[in-house]
Amino acid sequence: MKREIKVRGINMVFDDHGSGEVVVFVHGQPFNRSMWDQQVEAFKTNKRLIIPDLRGYGETGIPSGTTLLDELALDLIHLLEALQITKATFVGLSMGGQILFDLYRLAPQLFHAMILADTDAKAESAESYQARLQLAADLIERGMPSYTAGHLHRFLGKKTMAVQPEVVKHLREMMDSTNPLGAAAVQRGRAERRDHTAMLPHIHCPVLIIVGEEDGFTPVAVAEGMQAHISGAKLAVIKDASHMPNMEQPEIFNRHLELFLQTNA
Repeated sequence: MKREIKVRGINMVFDDHGSGEVVVFVHGQPFNRSMWDQQVEAFKTNKRLIIPDLRGYGETGIPSGTTLLDELALDLIHLLEALQITKATFVGLSMGGQILFDLYRLAPQLFHAMILADTDAKAESAESYQARLQLAADLIERGMPSYTAGHLHRFLGKKTMAVQPEVVKHLREMMDSTNPLGAAAVQRGRAERRDHTAMLPHIHCPVLIIVGEEDGFTPVAVAEGMQAHISGAKLAVIKDASHMPNMEQPEIFNRHLELFLQTNA
């Protein structure tokens, strides 16, 4: 069920499905909550799924200036407080995973378990910091369709691009429909993100790390590095997928997620 609530000065839109153990899905950039459609269908009958559009994305309000990842984490804290949810399993992909690191730093007591998909705990390098700021300016000047045209193929694997036109179409629609002001604000915020590598050994909830085998943004080696520093973390590498394995290979992604949820119920 689609719901809307005032959170820290903006109207946050989110889906609230099912009942039982709570699983919160945090989308990546420049996407929206619809990227989790395949997970909704798989888990809505036996879990309570909370799936927000982050500020600046989808149907949620557009901020101005710079949106730090800390702010996006605080939004989630306030949302769960409003819903009287005190414990959940969190699933975050790419930027969503980076938000989970800040969320764990701020409110570790909320975590029953954590799934980190195609993400990285490190801060930006000096080069990538400048690239983020330049991208923010480009998004406003040129618009989202220009960004989509030049970057969509980097999010999807070769096989996905060749034989899954519906996935390509869905990704393009999400990217093109994102408000460039919201996306630019978050790009500026991501440039400032913390380095969470020192926190990894201090994560004390069950962790599953998932990565697409062809991911060029956060390669398998990055996922392996995080696994090495998080005690007891599990790793799943998904073939024929790049940065969006939950959309490219949803059955395999969901199988790993289901097994992890069952094991850590």
